[in-house]
Order: sequence, then structure tokens, then C-alpha cells
Amino acid sequence: MDDDDADAGPARRVAVVGAGAVGLTAAHDLAARGADVTVYERETVAAASTGRAAGICYDAFAEDVDARVAARAVERFREFSGRGDFEFTVTPYVWFVTEPGAKADAIRKQVAAMQRHGRAVERVDGDDLAVEFPALRADDVVEAAIARDAAVVDTSAYADLLADLARDEGVEIREHEPATVAVDPVAVNGTGYDDVVVAAGAHTKQVLADAGVPVPLKPYRVQALTADAPGEGLPTVYDATAGYYARPHPEGLLAGDGTEPVEASPDGYDRDGDDWFVDAMDDRLRDRFPGYHPDVERAWAGLCTATPDRDPLLGELRDGLYVAAGWQGHGFMRAPATGEVIAEQVLDGEGIPAFDPARFDGTKSFDVVEGMAVE
Repeated sequence: MDDDDADAGPARRVAVVGAGAVGLTAAHDLAARGADVTVYERETVAAASTGRAAGICYDAFAEDVDARVAARAVERFREFSGRGDFEFTVTPYVWFVTEPGAKADAIRKQVAAMQRHGRAVERVDGDDLAVEFPALRADDVVEAAIARDAAVVDTSAYADLLADLARDEGVEIREHEPATVAVDPVAVNGTGYDDVVVAAGAHTKQVLADAGVPVPLKPYRVQALTADAPGEGLPTVYDATAGYYARPHPEGLLAGDGTEPVEASPDGYDRDGDDWFVDAMDDRLRDRFPGYHPDVERAWAGLCTATPDRDPLLGELRDGLYVAAGWQGHGFMRAPATGEVIAEQVLDGEGIPAFDPARFDGTKSFDVVEGMAVE
């Protein structure tokens, strides 16, 4: 041991609550920077929101902070691609409306802002889409845009990879161990730490409430399904008029909507897809992808988390207590960047001031709003 090592002192001890994409990325990055990290997970790696996420990734955001975060996330996804079973499969992202009006105007404004941020985004019309993606019906499209630097991924494969990489850095991942957090001083399940990061997805609000720290988060239920249909050569699409998305998937197509704008219980919500949702999505897919006639394979529900301004809570709540939650449906696609940011902030970085959780009173009232809405 040299003199610098002797002067460094003991490693910073950090607990991360939640073994989803954000928590595992943070744990890996903390350990890679020298911290002694323990992850607490009530179920198993990627068992909750991460494993049920759509796996759509893009950097096409109109707001400057979101654009920078998303660009860094895409950069890191590309760096991780090809390791383990994780692949970042480049897939253009198309969003459109089928009626003139405010949403069509919003797309035009979004594209202009995204281009100012250097994003590979362009406006297209229905004829353009029909030429590039002949399996996509686009004769009713009145305004559309396409993001080129987009992809689809297997969300569980990412979580498994980051769990393996974290363990390689010395991280201990304790599955089937729910966390009880204390403050002043910070601790988890009676064990003291220098810092605690709560990245527990839909359970974050309750974990922090039990510690006496209220936060303005509301879990809400969303639905998705997979259908047996050829997906090769298709883009990811988001119909902003009807409010649904679809993307290529190994089983054919993965599609979703079904946002319920009410707070849901993270322990008591229905995890199966509703019949009405399956019927509605089957009709939409048959209409939007003529000739494919997809057969629904399985349908499920998961939870997203909302905040008052649709931006996440990312940063320090109390001395040594951090939160990383409230992604409004965009959590997985930004996880490589937000996990990195919270790790850096724990180790004396600046974080992202716009996402500072102290910007709200924890008891602030607000309504749940769909995260993908074009406005």
C-alpha cells in the first residue's frame, strides 16, 4: 500500500434500495468509483417496473436538460451493448397524429427544439413513412416526426448485465430483503451507512414515508402486450392521437397504453392486462399494420410513477439520504445517465438542479398525467 492509499481512509459505505435499472446502474457506478455498496431488493433483480418496461430508448427530447440526460443514456447503452445478453438494437422512433390541431402543432415545435439540441430528428409526412416503412399504414397521418438515434432493448437483459458488472466491482445484492430506511443517522434494516439511495420505483413513496420523509410521488398503472406478428423492418411508433405505442419485439410486436390516471397500490395492483385493453390494442395493431393480423400472446400491467411537474426526483432529500424516482414512464430509457448522476452526486458531485427533490413540499397535491402525452 502506498502513502496515497493509506491516507484515503475507509471506503464510503452506501446502501441502494431497489435492484431495477436505475438502482443497479447507481450501485455499479458507485462501486467503480471506490464505494462499498450494498443493494437491498424486496423481490429479485428487475422483478418490478424494469422487467415490465417497454424497452424503448431515444434521445428525442425538446427540453434541454432532458435532451442532455437522454443523449448520455443512449451513449452508455451503446457502450454496454454486446456485453452479456444485452443488445442495443437500432430502431427508428416515429410519432404522429391523425388529426390537425394542437398536437400537430406540438410535434412541429418539438422537432424544432430537438434539432436545436443536435438530435437526429426530422419531420416527415405520410408518404415518406409509406415509402420507408411499407408495412405501416400512414395514409391518415397529418403530422409526423422520426428520431433516428433510437433503439429497442431487452430491459431484463440490461438489469442482469448491470447486476453482474456491479458484483464484479464488489457490490453485494441482497434479493428478497425488503428495506426499512432510517434517517438521522441514515441506516437500512438497522445497519448504518454513510449514504442511502432509494431507487425503489413504485415503492419509493412508501419506503420514504416509513422513514418519516414524505415525497410527492404517485404510482399509476399502465398496460402492455406482445403479439405474434412479423416485426422485422418496422419502426417503433407512437400514435399521439389515439395514445398508444408499438415496437418490434422477439415475439413480434410489443404494444401498450392503458394508462390509468389514478394512484395505484404498489402491492395490490392487478398485474394482468385487462380484456378491454387487449381488444382495443388488437384492433389498433390490425388497423395500423395491415396484413399482419397479430395474435395476442400475453398481456400485463406495470407501474410508472408521477410527480407534480412530470420531472423526476433525483438528488439529496436529507443529509446522506438520496432519492431517484418519478420517471413518468421514461425511467428505463434514461437509467444509464440518471444512475450515473446520482452516483456522482453521492460522491460529492453536483447532480441535476432541475431534478432536485427539494423543489417540492412532500405533501404537494397533483394529478396523474400520462408521461408520453404530446402537448
